[in-house]
Amino acid sequence: MNHQSGNYLVISFLTLRKAIGCLGMALPFVLALGGMLLFQLDIQSSISGYYHTGMRDVFVGTLCAIGIFLWGYKGYDHHDNRASNIAGFSAIGVALFPTSPISPSSIEKFIGGVHIVFAASFFISLALISLFLFTKSEPSKRPTPRKLQRNLVYRLCGYTMLAAMVLITIVGLLPKSAMNWLENIDPLFWLESAAIFAFGVSWFVKGEGILEDTGKTSVDPK
Repeated sequence: MNHQSGNYLVISFLTLRKAIGCLGMALPFVLALGGMLLFQLDIQSSISGYYHTGMRDVFVGTLCAIGIFLWGYKGYDHHDNRASNIAGFSAIGVALFPTSPISPSSIEKFIGGVHIVFAASFFISLALISLFLFTKSEPSKRPTPRKLQRNLVYRLCGYTMLAAMVLITIVGLLPKSAMNWLENIDPLFWLESAAIFAFGVSWFVKGEGILEDTGKTSVDPK
């Protein structure tokens, strides 16, 4: 492979990472603002709730795009590949198996259960990628100051996703009386938005959208 081809592959690799990150960061804002401006919708009870609104195509299309990009992303070892494949498959599962609507039928309850499994798999795999894969460094090289800064971002994003998952679980286990009060502030929407935005930030930084090493001539494999 000549030098020019290598640089092209590096740029494509970083662009794919940034594209994944931008989609993740944009999704909550696009759904909320699009719903308000186009369909006069209030904030929905969850990100997944937009499936049952006029923003369905945006929700499904964006998640499928994220899923395809994650599936097409090839890391540096089988751990990277396996984790991104699981995340990509789960993202598509979240899109194709919608959350349960209000007053669901038996089959809709089942589909909603499948949706929860895919959503949990999606966020957990992405959190683990941020915490344990993105933070790796070449054993033979000392991490640069920018690499250490990026690692801090990856860890903050990973822990944000895990914390959001824990809080979402707690909210789901609360008694109905507590939920009647919490529904006024749409906790699931904001927690899911925080998790998705954190995922987007992590991948955008990994694509060197920010905190790039100065004077670097090739992509940082870790």
